[in-house]
Amino acid sequence: MTSALSTTGVGGRRVQFEMFFTLPDFSDISLRDYQETMQRPFFSLSKKKRVRPIEYVSPDRSVTVHVSANPEYGMATIWDADIMIYLASHLNELRERGDNDLSPTVRLQPGDLLKRICWGVSGRAYERLISALDRLQATTIKTNLRANSKTRETTFSWIDSYTHLVDERTQRSLGMEITLSKWFFDGVMDKRNVLAISPLYFEITSGLGKWLYRASRKHAGGNGAEGFTIGFDTLHQKSGSESSLPSFKNKILELARMNNLPEISLEVIGGETPRPKLKMVMRRFMDGQHEVSSRQRATPPSSARAAKARRPAAPNRQMPAPVDTGAEEMVDARLARSLVQRAISGLKSTEPQSSTDPHDPIYAQVAAATPRRRGGRAQDVLDPETYHTIKTECPGWDLDVLIKQFDAFLNSNPDEMPRNYSKRFLGFMRKHHERNKYSLPGF
Repeated sequence: MTSALSTTGVGGRRVQFEMFFTLPDFSDISLRDYQETMQRPFFSLSKKKRVRPIEYVSPDRSVTVHVSANPEYGMATIWDADIMIYLASHLNELRERGDNDLSPTVRLQPGDLLKRICWGVSGRAYERLISALDRLQATTIKTNLRANSKTRETTFSWIDSYTHLVDERTQRSLGMEITLSKWFFDGVMDKRNVLAISPLYFEITSGLGKWLYRASRKHAGGNGAEGFTIGFDTLHQKSGSESSLPSFKNKILELARMNNLPEISLEVIGGETPRPKLKMVMRRFMDGQHEVSSRQRATPPSSARAAKARRPAAPNRQMPAPVDTGAEEMVDARLARSLVQRAISGLKSTEPQSSTDPHDPIYAQVAAATPRRRGGRAQDVLDPETYHTIKTECPGWDLDVLIKQFDAFLNSNPDEMPRNYSKRFLGFMRKHHERNKYSLPGF
């Protein structure tokens, strides 16, 4: 591998840096989450901009959390927390590999991050990453968690800064430096403060579902088959949700009815009473009977009867069952990851791996075979001024088709993700028009 030296402007000064071609492979790191942030209201649970602050005081008044949003960017969301999970996992992986000189400043390729948290690697995914980093840097948290005494508070943002390294000539992304807050970095550096989470976490689409998985993993993870039971009222307070309590209860009831969160089994206790409770249990600790129920009877009834028959015969040998179940679940998680990687590999085999020319005809073939996605129209994706410029300077082209070709190029070349998607697509269209305008009717 070779390295290239480039410069970029950051905060009014020139910064020299080395392109990150020699970074270690972090495409399949084990995922870790920071415990202190998993069970309390640190993030907005809605994709809509939230500017109303979160005020949380624990029932015993020993813990306080205040989260305030920047009016321009809004509060950091539970989806933005995916980035913090990746950064915690990144640091944990470096520590596991024997790196003892860790710094709050993390160097990474944005493509690695985006792929690991399942955001995709298109230009639009990259713009979503930049918006999320802006919110993480602009959101202010004040809490007494991990303070020296209960009367002292720490104020911080999730990240202190981030630097986007860009080739000024080509607008090509060369890498990122993200500097974490001291509060978050110090917490993650204590191995006792991080918990393993399922890779399937990133597939949870509901904001409340994502928060509930993290809270359940924290509360129920070490409680065995007993799990953890909590009242809906307390859960509502700990989530920081802007939904009313009745609406929140309905959402929790629906999540419990579906019961499809990774690793976690949910059960409502006293659902018809004025004060229902939610029981959370890690599936690996559940007995065979509950496993059959949670997996919708995927296990043959004869196996369940055999399990029941064995239990009375050896009442004092209950522990091996959870261990076996846990091992089985870990195998399932790896199998799922393996299948996903195999599927991705199969898809990539149809795309050019070496062409760095977005106008290569094979990208047009990939685009033709790709169904049009909802919300993928050029007019919806591009900023209005750029869209108008393209229609004026490059008339006659189906931009919805060509934007798929452009995305096919970016998907095959994640390191080409632009800082400004619309501006880069304008350059692509100008060159495409110059090359192919004589094929249009009327020329």
